[in-house]
Amino acid sequence: MTTFDAIATQTVRKAAHLEPGFVHKADVEVAARKLAARKKKPNILIYLMDDVGWGDFGCYGGGVAVGAPTPNFDKIARGGLQLTSCYSEPSCSPSRATLHTGRVPNRHGLHRPPMYGEPGGLQGEITLPMLLSQAGYTTQAVGKWHLGENVESQPQHVGYDDFYGFLSVSDMYTEWRDPHFFPEIVYSAARTEWIKNMPFNRCFVHAKKGEELTNVEEVTIPVLSELDEKWCRYSEAFIEKQAKSDKPWLLYHCTRGAHFDNYPGEKYLGKSPAKHPYKDTLLELDEIMGRLVEALRKSGQLEDTLIFISSDNGPHMETWPDAAFTPFRCAKGSTWEGGVRVPGLMYWPGTIEAGRQSDGLFDFNDIVPTALGLAGASDLLPSDRYIDGVDQTSFLLAPDGLSNRKYHYYWLSQTFSGLRCGEYKMVLSATSDDATDAFGTGGFTGVLERYAYPKLFNLYLDPKEQHNYLTRKLAYVEAFQLGMRGHLGTFRKFPAKQVMGINVADKRE
Repeated sequence: MTTFDAIATQTVRKAAHLEPGFVHKADVEVAARKLAARKKKPNILIYLMDDVGWGDFGCYGGGVAVGAPTPNFDKIARGGLQLTSCYSEPSCSPSRATLHTGRVPNRHGLHRPPMYGEPGGLQGEITLPMLLSQAGYTTQAVGKWHLGENVESQPQHVGYDDFYGFLSVSDMYTEWRDPHFFPEIVYSAARTEWIKNMPFNRCFVHAKKGEELTNVEEVTIPVLSELDEKWCRYSEAFIEKQAKSDKPWLLYHCTRGAHFDNYPGEKYLGKSPAKHPYKDTLLELDEIMGRLVEALRKSGQLEDTLIFISSDNGPHMETWPDAAFTPFRCAKGSTWEGGVRVPGLMYWPGTIEAGRQSDGLFDFNDIVPTALGLAGASDLLPSDRYIDGVDQTSFLLAPDGLSNRKYHYYWLSQTFSGLRCGEYKMVLSATSDDATDAFGTGGFTGVLERYAYPKLFNLYLDPKEQHNYLTRKLAYVEAFQLGMRGHLGTFRKFPAKQVMGINVADKRE
């Protein structure tokens, strides 16, 4: 049992533009030896699901118990590192932009998802595939993008060699086609035509770096039910092809599932014990992950590949029961734990110790500096902008590695909502919900509440964040104020950016 204490330990800031972090010297030495012994840079496979909850996998307490067995995810958890405090942003596009840039939403500017043809984006940002390309990697994106349909934000223009997927989000292709949800559009020729004239691409597409994208097929409801299968085959073919190359690679595989509305493939329809489309979709996502692992094994690349599995945010409870499971408070759209605490599995046979479980903090913005650390290319990290991520290489590779992150910062659109350190979380503002209801309302339906005094929650004793501990734990106030001052102070030299979140009326003035 380690005696390390996150709250009481000082961090080190290596440069003004870098987030300070812990330096665990013994872990760093172990990680360095492991990487030095390797003959080539590791491949990186990011498997990112949509709206899948922290508790959906069996290894997190779900699985069979909630009507959707997840044997492949559970096997991966047993064979690697299971993170119990892995953090996304409150919704899809901010999370995906943070993963790509190593920056919180108030820096990359994508505060909310772009909808129905709205511009993104990632223009002006330096991205993970750009940096790994410089480090000699082949870069492939497959599946959901949702970081803007404008040309500058499309995958082939922000670092990917190839993209096969759709640019937007699942429901935008299908909701207006389904009479159960939109009878007033389906049964109205005028409104159907009105939707068809909206400025968004209704097809899934293919694109190569620097080129214009081409439409593959219009995403009707039957086509949507086949997308995860088609995308899996594309990624399997990529893995097989890369086995013949000497170049390391990045595969960013984003599933359609399990974003509402779920239309499982015929093979999975009604096959979950729950007999529900959401749960059927989980069976498909689990099997696809198993197929990608098997493709790596067959092609001899499994021991050369780091796999990161996660979800872009918590469950979307406004669409219950077509939504995921979380034991935490609230859901997608909020900075309560249910909105941003997501599953996180790290798997690299022979390099990441099997059977590990850690509550050390890990943020989506840690992916960029960690990937560069693993690739031996940390010097490529940009110095002209603030990087909120910390290099977690030693956390992953040391047998009992400790997280290098002291704080997780919660941002709700352009509002700083709070921060976590150790088992404590200080909340300054949050989305309103019914804290007396274990189910709670969804994160998008509340109003923003700014508290006259901060709230302090012990997440180990109170994962539902219902008991404000502040007046009994005043000794912690200074530690949290120090963290807030340090984080917010960085915006003086590195100003906030706004791409999304601008009121439509404001843009037209």
